[in-house]
Amino acid sequence: MNIEPGFSRERIDYVEFAGEEPSRAGARRWLLIGGAILIALIAAFFLLRGGEEPATNEPAIPRVTVIVPGRQSVTNLVTATGTLAGRREMPVGVAGEGGMVVRVLVEPGDWVRAGQALATVDRSVQTQEANMLAASIQVARADAALAQSELDRAQALVSRGFISKADIDRKTAARDAAGARVSVAQAQLGEARARIGRLDIRSPANGLVLTRAIEPGQVINPQTGTLFRVAKGGEMELLARLAETDLSRLAVGTPAEVTPVGSKRGFSGQVWQISPVIDPRTRQGIVRISLAYDPALRPGGFAAARITSGLVDAPLLPESSVLSDEAGNFVYVVGKGDRVARRAVVTGQVSEKGITILKGLSGNEQVVLSAGGFLNPGDRIIPERQAAPRKG
Repeated sequence: MNIEPGFSRERIDYVEFAGEEPSRAGARRWLLIGGAILIALIAAFFLLRGGEEPATNEPAIPRVTVIVPGRQSVTNLVTATGTLAGRREMPVGVAGEGGMVVRVLVEPGDWVRAGQALATVDRSVQTQEANMLAASIQVARADAALAQSELDRAQALVSRGFISKADIDRKTAARDAAGARVSVAQAQLGEARARIGRLDIRSPANGLVLTRAIEPGQVINPQTGTLFRVAKGGEMELLARLAETDLSRLAVGTPAEVTPVGSKRGFSGQVWQISPVIDPRTRQGIVRISLAYDPALRPGGFAAARITSGLVDAPLLPESSVLSDEAGNFVYVVGKGDRVARRAVVTGQVSEKGITILKGLSGNEQVVLSAGGFLNPGDRIIPERQAAPRKG
């Protein structure tokens, strides 16, 4: 009786213990299975990615078209604009004492000869003075003739002792003085006639009358200023301002073609003078292009010039490759590591084929074709090469 209950209690304890142990083991087993599945999924994820690089925040590298321009012979053409003028404009004014204008004999556009009268001034007073001086010459000549007669008679009597040697000397002096008075009167008349001749406004050389600033009835004097402007020989010129870099590429005798504004006709000329002075403010100088006379070339008008100074061996770039800012013209070239760098350039002729690069490029560089406005120095690109333009 005492043994049986004790046996029963121990068996119950064993049964309860044996019932707990399997549930704990199952939990551990499920945890292990879940961990193995998770590891397998992670491994599969990396295997399926195929070794791709981890994502970064860096932007994609752009693909940019570039060209290698090389070097070729192109025409060294300088373009300029300026004002037309007479090559030798001669201002004509009052040479004498002046007076009231009686007649104006020419108009702008007329051709005149050297010494031709352009206008005349009233000379009535001067003419009367000249007549008076002409009469005084006659008086002086009469006095001179009388003095000569007296001297002749005296010399005939000196041998008879009626006239002394001293009297002969006095009469000789009187004869000479009378002759001198004749010369003075003649010189005075010549002076008066010269003054009368200077009352006419005359052209100093053959040429074309450009302007007229005088009318009949006008009173003029040496302070009046310019009355006419005459272009010597009718020759014209274009006064064009050029940068000092362009001036250095020109020489006297360089051919040029000038086209006035509003006209499609070009006029052949050549550089005849290059300014020896550069304006320190604008860094420009003046080139003077001589032109033969033509009615279509009007002084004071505006015109464009194309000056050809031979051939130059230089790179040729499309206009889209050349950029500019306050520092000047520049291009982007591809450097080490496919990174772009700014390169300052000096440009020359601009034509339908492109822009001639006179300084800054050797021709072997990779130059950005058209995306320069979206790039900054140091940006990395993927260059894609394109054929460079060729001069046709």
